[in-house]
Amino acid sequence: QVQLVESGGGLVQPGGSLRLSCAASGNIFSINAMGWYRQAPGKERELVATITSSGITNYADSVKGRFTISRDNGKNTVYLQMNSLKPEDTAVYYCKADGVQVRTPWSTLRRGYPSWGQGTQVTVSS
Repeated sequence: QVQLVESGGGLVQPGGSLRLSCAASGNIFSINAMGWYRQAPGKERELVATITSSGITNYADSVKGRFTISRDNGKNTVYLQMNSLKPEDTAVYYCKADGVQVRTPWSTLRRGYPSWGQGTQVTVSS
């Protein structure tokens, strides 16, 4: 079983900062890519940032220069440092893991579907 648990969300003033964390647990051998997505009320879920196991990152244009994604492969944890927050950043932020390989008694098994966290609320308001 693979589980993702996000933490670090909350209420912050415009221009403030937050750091989100997401820890993956289970009999995990490796995770190819981890990322953050967000969904605001009445809007579709959108990509915020992703990072591969080798450290290659990708950001949405709306957060470039303000957000930084990082990961600790040994802890199967991904982080999102959010600076210069704007009211438009208000959303539920979800953690995602792709290309998860789990340990089996004989080898490893690659999951054919991604894992998602339960989400953490980020509210930017004065």
